[in-house]
Amino acid sequence: MSTKYFILPAFILAFTAMQAQKTTRVNAIKANDYGVIYSLPKTSFEITILVKKSIYQRGDFYPYAQRYLGIDDPVTENRVVFTLEDVSVKNRGIPDKTNSYMVQFQSKTFEPYVYLREDGLIVAVNAEPTSIVSEGTSLPQGNRPAVNPRRFLSQEALMAGSIAKQAELVARQIFDLRQSRTDILTGEAESMPPDGNAYKVVMDEIDLQERALTELFAGSLQTEYFVRTYTVVPDVDDIDKMVIARISEKLGPVDADNLAGEPILLSLQNKTPEVRLQLPERDVKRLETKFTEGLVYNVPGKAELTIEFRNEIIRSMEADVVQYGSQDVLTRKMFDNMKQPIKVFFYPELGAIRQIIQ
Repeated sequence: MSTKYFILPAFILAFTAMQAQKTTRVNAIKANDYGVIYSLPKTSFEITILVKKSIYQRGDFYPYAQRYLGIDDPVTENRVVFTLEDVSVKNRGIPDKTNSYMVQFQSKTFEPYVYLREDGLIVAVNAEPTSIVSEGTSLPQGNRPAVNPRRFLSQEALMAGSIAKQAELVARQIFDLRQSRTDILTGEAESMPPDGNAYKVVMDEIDLQERALTELFAGSLQTEYFVRTYTVVPDVDDIDKMVIARISEKLGPVDADNLAGEPILLSLQNKTPEVRLQLPERDVKRLETKFTEGLVYNVPGKAELTIEFRNEIIRSMEADVVQYGSQDVLTRKMFDNMKQPIKVFFYPELGAIRQIIQ
């Protein structure tokens, strides 16, 4: 059997908490023949890559960086570089159109009801669902160059007749700022800041001017971060090094078929022991009847998920995969107690039972 899987289109996200889907209470009443239709999910994986964008800007005086300031590696050309910083994986259940069922209650059962997600996935039976708070992840803080350095140039530097002379004068300004900082630190400045707040203001201004003027020689670096998410829906077969996306140092994230980037590879290996039962025909019919009358739920299988980039495993984890598992059923009789109705809580993303309270 050939492997089948799907990669849904990528989209850019702000790295904020995702809203949990709303739930709706559906009562099992005479109008719906005391039955509630629900869906079970199949597993999809949201692979989110964190990308760093580095913008290098050369300074006007970069040819003089080593001569005047001893900077050996100034930025010599304007360029943008994209790098892969991190990868995260989330297990997301999506409705499986082939796995919709009806759970039917006895007409005399005490006010039976089911909570469904807005996409039809089952959440709880005869109980209020527990709220699940999605964890939000903030983007790393990028950095920007200092303010426009030319606002700090002396009148002499601004009127210089050549770039070389201007570079020499600006370098002198930088050394003067450094000397001013040293004089204040040692208490030898002619005019010392009168108090702690003034001291901080003065030192911050000296640091700002020195950093801005130095960028005219060394160049500047601006960094920012963004994420891009890809959704993979596996089938029943293993996945071996599927290209989910590519990263180009010059272009950033590109499509899986764009050879300008290096591939991000996903592998998924089923670790669920295979169990084969040979039942008599009579037992097969009983099992089929049981599934048509009870509350069907998923028993997910286990799998090993790995993501590779540049011949290195950057993410390895055990994952629950509905497609690798099986199904079971809670019999209809379990819900017949009128005084103490059974309560069932589900993992909506998996369609698996989380807790049963009797």
